[in-house]
This record gives sequence, structure tokens and C-alpha cells, in this order.
Amino acid sequence: MLGLPVLLGIGGVVGAYLYSSSAPAATPHHATPANPGLTLPLPAGLLVDVVGAVARPGLYRMPRGDRVYDAIAAAGGLTPEADPTRLPNLAGRLKDGEQIKVPFVKGASGGTVAVRTSLNSATVDELAVLPGFTEALAQEVVDYRTNFGGFQSTRELVDILGMSEADYVIARRYVTL
Repeated sequence: MLGLPVLLGIGGVVGAYLYSSSAPAATPHHATPANPGLTLPLPAGLLVDVVGAVARPGLYRMPRGDRVYDAIAAAGGLTPEADPTRLPNLAGRLKDGEQIKVPFVKGASGGTVAVRTSLNSATVDELAVLPGFTEALAQEVVDYRTNFGGFQSTRELVDILGMSEADYVIARRYVTL
């Protein structure tokens, strides 16, 4: 009586082995996109924009849960021109799409004189680090100045180039003609 269950068990194991060895080997399936012009989605995480007085301003992909100080470190850390008294909350948690602005020192040795940048002579790099400006808007300013001979008013940032009112309220303190 004991022999029948043992034989059935051995038969099941042998049958499973033969079935698995006779099945075609599974090949990894690589899905090809239906439209080769489409790209794969970006990796998971937060996309943040670090601007201002950092070594390498730009866009950075950061893991969820990271803090503002992590984003500044990813951008190469603070430059000597950074104003440590006006830094953003370094312990704050990052949010997707957030812009981290690291301010420059405003004046010489503790002064409060705001440094103004000329819309009619500044480079793209000089404009891009100003509060309220993006790299794209800075390029539009230079293109507009080249094509139309310069700005007559700082208000043209809103009226012609489409800067938001909120950004203009901040940026107007840092620009001149």
C-alpha cells in the first residue's frame, strides 16, 4: 500500500520535469514602441529646478523625500556669492516641479543695495539667475533685444514676452534698462 503513493509522487515529479524541459525556453520580451518617435517615460522621482548662487544651476531629478539641501548639493553647492542670510528653508521637503532659488549677496559687505541687471545689455546667463526668470525667458529677452533694438520699459516683460504678473512683481526689483 505504501508503494502506490510513492510511485504516484515519483511519476508526478518526472512528469513535471519532462513538461518543463520540453516547453520552449522563455525569451525575454522586449516591447517595441508602437511609434518609434515616442520616448520612454522619465525615471521616477521629483524634478526640481535649482537656480541662483549654486555651482551648476539647472534641472535635477531627486528621489522622493529629499530635502532642499539635497537639491542644492546636487547642483554643486553654494558659490561664494550666495547670501547665507536669505537661503531657502534647507530642511524643507522637495516637491515635484519646485524651483529652489539660492539668492546672491545683494550688496557689498552687509549693505542692502539691490544689484540691478540691465535688460538691454545682460547675457542669458546673467538674466537666468534673476528671481522670476527662467532660462527660456532669458533667451527670449536677448532675442527680443537683438530683433527689436532693446526695451523701452521693464513692463514689456509682461506685455510682450508674457512673463506672469507674479514673477514681474519680483523681477522688477532686479532689472533696469
